[in-house]
Amino acid sequence: MPPRTSVPPPRRLPLLVTSDSDLLDDLLRLAAAGGVEVDLAPDPVAARSRWAPAPLVLVGTDQAQQCLRARLPYRRRLVLVGRSGDLEPGWEVADLMGAEHVATLPAAEPWLVDRFAECGPDQPVPGGARAVAVLGGRGGAGASILAGGLAVTAARSRLRTLLVDADPLGGGLDLVLGWEQLDGLRWPALTDAEGRVDAPALVRALPSRGDLVVLSWDRGDLLPLPAPAMAATLDAARRGRDVVVVDLPRHLDDAAVTALQTVDRAFLVVPAELRATAAAARVVAAAAPHCADLSLIVRGPAPGRLKAAEVARALGLPLAGTLRPEPGLCRGLERGEAPAADGRGSLAALCQRIVGELTGAPAAGAA
Repeated sequence: MPPRTSVPPPRRLPLLVTSDSDLLDDLLRLAAAGGVEVDLAPDPVAARSRWAPAPLVLVGTDQAQQCLRARLPYRRRLVLVGRSGDLEPGWEVADLMGAEHVATLPAAEPWLVDRFAECGPDQPVPGGARAVAVLGGRGGAGASILAGGLAVTAARSRLRTLLVDADPLGGGLDLVLGWEQLDGLRWPALTDAEGRVDAPALVRALPSRGDLVVLSWDRGDLLPLPAPAMAATLDAARRGRDVVVVDLPRHLDDAAVTALQTVDRAFLVVPAELRATAAAARVVAAAAPHCADLSLIVRGPAPGRLKAAEVARALGLPLAGTLRPEPGLCRGLERGEAPAADGRGSLAALCQRIVGELTGAPAAGAA
């Protein structure tokens, strides 16, 4: 295994969305009392990339209407906050935003201190499942195989896992697992979903085996995937699963951006080739602004002896690992065998390490 040069993902901080300096001073004081640092955004434009990953979001009344117009995705642990007298239409606006609470200062100060304290460094991160995304630096890079391997590995570790196919042009992740004959809903039946989706009902409706559930595309007509459908599905997945793995397209549509903003970590898979590295640079430019923790996985062989560290330097990404050639893996996929299912080989070892790092527990088959 190559030395890991990436660092553990940073802890997500509560997000304050306000340009009211007096309100901000009050919230910073309450956050300090709760023993937690916070992230700041003066408006929804600045908040968008941090909206979904934050463990807690507080929106000031001065930015409530702007957030509504920005159509930010639904999320849990959203609080509308302001002073008495500023919250006359508070519950109406809160309902439209999907906020769970309206906090009126100064009466709600002790309650807010407790909410901040729940996000402190010694507390578990709220929000349910850990989520990871995979995307390819070029076509055929192997991102879908890595995504499938991560999901299979997590399920082998007795983690309730959802594998989400976010690439409408990928042919269907059920094929990667050999699950194309399994009954269950595919994306075309869920593209109208929005708001709050019942997590147990979603899991029951999808193709599954053991602890692994898959949301894939079918081979029918190509349909657009709206961002609200992706947001609602991932919110349900966070509530109902332990691990979520998302296979992203290289050309990021709104739904893919929503997913990328939601995950805890993302991995870019790049073959050890000069042209693939050049193509991957464009993917990095599109993806990096939406992801706080993007790192690189380099796949061999390297026809020109290009080293993984050189690819990482060229792309400006931390190197999370490498994948050696596995001819048997490709043969197994053609026979309908899921990647990393036997727990052996370069792919399985990398997936075991990533799942362990993501969840904080050893994965099945890990040394």
